[in-house]
Amino acid sequence: MNAPSKFAGFALGLAAVFGIALGVGALIGPEPAEPAGHDEHEAVAPPTELPGGLMATDQGYTLELDQPNTQAAAQSTTSFRILDRTGAPVTQYVTSHDKDLHLIVVRRDMAAFQHVHPVLDTTGTWTVPLNLSRAGDYRVYADFTPASGSNLTLGADLRVAGNYDARALPGPKTTAQVDGYTVTLDGTVTPGTASQVKLSVSRDGRPVTDLQPYLGAYGHLVALRAADLAYLHVHPEGTPGDGVTVAGPGIDFVVNAPSSGDYRLFLDFQHEGVVRTAEFTVRVAQPDATVVTDDPATAPADHGTPGHGH
Repeated sequence: MNAPSKFAGFALGLAAVFGIALGVGALIGPEPAEPAGHDEHEAVAPPTELPGGLMATDQGYTLELDQPNTQAAAQSTTSFRILDRTGAPVTQYVTSHDKDLHLIVVRRDMAAFQHVHPVLDTTGTWTVPLNLSRAGDYRVYADFTPASGSNLTLGADLRVAGNYDARALPGPKTTAQVDGYTVTLDGTVTPGTASQVKLSVSRDGRPVTDLQPYLGAYGHLVALRAADLAYLHVHPEGTPGDGVTVAGPGIDFVVNAPSSGDYRLFLDFQHEGVVRTAEFTVRVAQPDATVVTDDPATAPADHGTPGHGH
């Protein structure tokens, strides 16, 4: 074959290969000229940390109830263990708010609440008497810090057999009555932010200014999300005896609500040697949420797409 013929054959072959490459490229899609820079990628938000109490196992630790099913009784001895990742009971804890472990027990309709402090034996078993006279499904929360770990709140279900008198969640109120005391809630809880609230205690219309320390503060607040009983992180402000924090009537807290919805707040406070619990329902909404009402006279003006009412 002469040179011109060889060249023509080579050119035809090259064209065929190039055409195939173009076809494949059209099917697969073009390759970027150069890798995208770090700043060019869409930012991905880190995963949101779950609220406490939704899991029985977290960070290698497990809450294990000895008897997750029991009968209704006014005095029911309950025992449990915190197991490490090897399955061994944890026996060493860090003291927090004057106790090595706080146990919160609440019926799922939140009509029965207890905050107690079990006793730990040498085998790693915690034991505590509970008032389980009201049948139903309960959520048990263990709030603790193991000696070799960080603070955790683990949750487990406790089923109490008997006649279950289910109750509807009480509506939101800013005052609560307990044993002749009135507790008033001030402040707005906003989802996704650290919200400051004040709970003020009075009796017979007079402010109580001699509250007694309880669990290292003048009050201890537990907050639960009604939809799934998620356990919120709540922090008291100030410390008794620090020269700044007064012994009432107001007790300041920082509440972190992860989402909108109804929440149940339980305030334990001590006065004249007795610990009492005031209970509130709080409705948490986004700041721009529009309140829905059936009364045209009180309905907000229409400014476009309505927000979600709560």
